[in-house]
Amino acid sequence: MIEAHSLTKRYGEKAAVTDLSFTVRPGIVTGFLGPNGAGKSTTMRMIVGLDTPSSGNVVINGKRYEDHQAPLHEVGAMLEARSIHTGRTAYNHLLALAVTTGIPRSRVDEVIDIVGLREVSRKRAGGFSLGMGQRLGIASALLGDPATVVLDEPVNGLDPEGILWIRNLLKSLAAEGRTVLVSSHLMNEMAVTAEHLIVIGRGRLIADTSVEEFTRSAAGNSVFVRTDEAEKLRTLLAGPDVSVASAERGALEVSGLTSERIGRIAADNAIALSELTPQMASLEEAFMELTRDAVEYQSPVGSAV
Repeated sequence: MIEAHSLTKRYGEKAAVTDLSFTVRPGIVTGFLGPNGAGKSTTMRMIVGLDTPSSGNVVINGKRYEDHQAPLHEVGAMLEARSIHTGRTAYNHLLALAVTTGIPRSRVDEVIDIVGLREVSRKRAGGFSLGMGQRLGIASALLGDPATVVLDEPVNGLDPEGILWIRNLLKSLAAEGRTVLVSSHLMNEMAVTAEHLIVIGRGRLIADTSVEEFTRSAAGNSVFVRTDEAEKLRTLLAGPDVSVASAERGALEVSGLTSERIGRIAADNAIALSELTPQMASLEEAFMELTRDAVEYQSPVGSAV
């Protein structure tokens, strides 16, 4: 479990993170989201002791990272996949980490197979593609068989097969009862990988909730209704906080009422419905809606590159 308490990090006059508190629980994949400049990387660096908080603290399984006697066995992190000795082979890179931290050589072979680098394990890492570098970084994070895994943008550079692989890997790690925190800019991928979200903007907490609740909270959620008595139902649904649009002939798109309420009104007035479907915002739409005031760098409307 990762517990952050009132984390604040300042660089001179600039606050990168301000009074940030959250808990990352074991057994589920938690997505860590935010616009560029939101403070995600700074927060992750504070989690693994690379940056010292200006105030507040963060503990992993009850201790600060630096207080764990064998931190690689407790926490596996990938914050920068390419921070490796380019002259070493993938195998020797992992072996050096293992030997210096008391991890058996057999574990090196295990993680090489887990991340699918067996065929290139004896090649120098400096010649790796971005995707292969990502896999090596993930192997390094898993080397100590840690209870907690922290990954920053792990799907960068991966092809579709690689993205599916990391999705299944993260879910399997969580299913084993591990704590999994992963950041990504790929909203569609987070929607099918994470169960819980921590969203920050300008260094402050915006949301700490399930993926379902996060998308439900976004503006624009509506209900699609199909009936032969669309105009009659439109009149019955009308209200000061309700918007009803004609999606197509015999169909309505209703905002401001739940599907349960619409179904009850229709039933009370003997109106048969052939379809009643909630239209939830996508994770990307919800993210854009709820973080629009926290974007540090915004493109002018209508700008082109």
